[in-house]
Amino acid sequence: MDSRKIARALLSVSDKTGLADFAKALGGYGVEIISTGGTAKLLREAGLKVIDVAEITAVPEMMDGRVKTLHPKIHGGLLAVRGDEAHERALQEHAIPPIDLLVVNLYPFEETAAGGADFDNCIKTIDIGGVALIRAGAKNNASVTVVTEPSDYARVLAEMAAHGGATTLPLRKALAAKAFARTAAYDAAISTWFAQVQGEQNPERRVIAGRLAEELRYGENPHQSAAFYRTDDKRFGVDTAAQLQGKELSYNNLNDTDAAYELVAEFDANVSAAVAIIKHANPCGVALGRTVAEAYAKALACDPVSAFGGIVAANRALDAEAAREIVKIFTEVIIAPDASQEAKAIIAEKKNLRLLLAGGLPDPRAESLIFRSLAGGFLVQGRDNGVVSEPDLKVVTRRKPSREELADLLFAFTVAKHVKSNAIVYAKDGATVGIGAGQMSRVDAARMAAWKAEDTAKARGLSTSLTQGSVAASDAFFPFPDGLQVIAQAGATAVIQPGGSMRDADVIAAADRAGLAMVFTGMRHFRH
Repeated sequence: MDSRKIARALLSVSDKTGLADFAKALGGYGVEIISTGGTAKLLREAGLKVIDVAEITAVPEMMDGRVKTLHPKIHGGLLAVRGDEAHERALQEHAIPPIDLLVVNLYPFEETAAGGADFDNCIKTIDIGGVALIRAGAKNNASVTVVTEPSDYARVLAEMAAHGGATTLPLRKALAAKAFARTAAYDAAISTWFAQVQGEQNPERRVIAGRLAEELRYGENPHQSAAFYRTDDKRFGVDTAAQLQGKELSYNNLNDTDAAYELVAEFDANVSAAVAIIKHANPCGVALGRTVAEAYAKALACDPVSAFGGIVAANRALDAEAAREIVKIFTEVIIAPDASQEAKAIIAEKKNLRLLLAGGLPDPRAESLIFRSLAGGFLVQGRDNGVVSEPDLKVVTRRKPSREELADLLFAFTVAKHVKSNAIVYAKDGATVGIGAGQMSRVDAARMAAWKAEDTAKARGLSTSLTQGSVAASDAFFPFPDGLQVIAQAGATAVIQPGGSMRDADVIAAADRAGLAMVFTGMRHFRH
């Protein structure tokens, strides 16, 4: 196992959590401790004997601490290959003490930048010496143990206890891999920040870093491996959510839950409750209501068959009334900002139902990046944070929409933003009544949505389709009048669409002939 006994350690940390106890445990094995600045001060106050780095290098810390460990007597102690005659001779000739354990974590650049600090203060928190130390120690993992996080202290001590004060090569390699990942993530954060402050939307190199949040049972299918990684993008949702109960979430669960929560966040919780029911990242019902329970009932009415086994998201805290309704059918996941104790108790009776409390709602207008892998690379784009409101609308038909139609048009277009393209959404009274998603033809999307609405109406014993008297939204323009004609035949009275087709005049004329009101938004919402 190539065990290496730890005789000397260099400790220099920004995060001092648990350090004193760890150092005391090292002292129990007779480990000599070298340290710097504030770390040395803390250890001495804890009653430990510490050698200052300056005693080793014979050079004081300088330039506000920018230069303290960048010295051959420190890096030589980390990089010397044990057992190599030339390296061992150099250690002796230059009186360089070998370092067997390195404990370093970096200046908190990520936290400083995320907190909105100015340029100079962000620059001050870019760690140089710490990164150099970590890379040196990790490179020489055959002999040196490198620890970059307090969470690994126990892991190192357990090995030392099991191996008489030594660590094994498998542990050193594992910690080295973690160390290089840490410095890579640190540099990624710095390069991303630098590009942002210089206004570079697409820098020549873009690096993505994430921390493992959870290993998943499998990906979209059982033969695919998968994991969830957390980035520095602070956004309420699946990342911030506490799971109160139920089995672990799958790749598909997380993807669908994210889609559901992003959708309901579009609607102001102070104005109305909003509920979305999602299957395969597409909504099968979305509605507004005075309460979460009312919104859920309206959303479920759109397509109760597809809702079976779905994901339910709410933009308000879940109460007992809503919980009682949701648990009546099989549901995979519920996500909300919070939940009452009574609601939690009701859901707890369904052992396999996962309840996620996100603690807040994501801002639909916030800027961030989204990524998608391709063969040999990846695509990067800004999140679709476009929001359309009444002043953005342009009435293009002879008939103007009524106030009620206008409210439903804006609602339907907001939902369409979260439906896979090509998308058509029929809505009435603040609820979807038909959704056509992911079709190759916009005409087929309009037909599918109307067909599903008609089937739902028949199942409820209604004599007319749910789309009668509704409004319709299209995520992109109509290239021909045929899609609009399907919508008119379905009984819709008003349409919202981006406009911008070469045949807009033909589409407008078709709307006028059908007596429809139509508005253009000037904004498209393709979702692939």
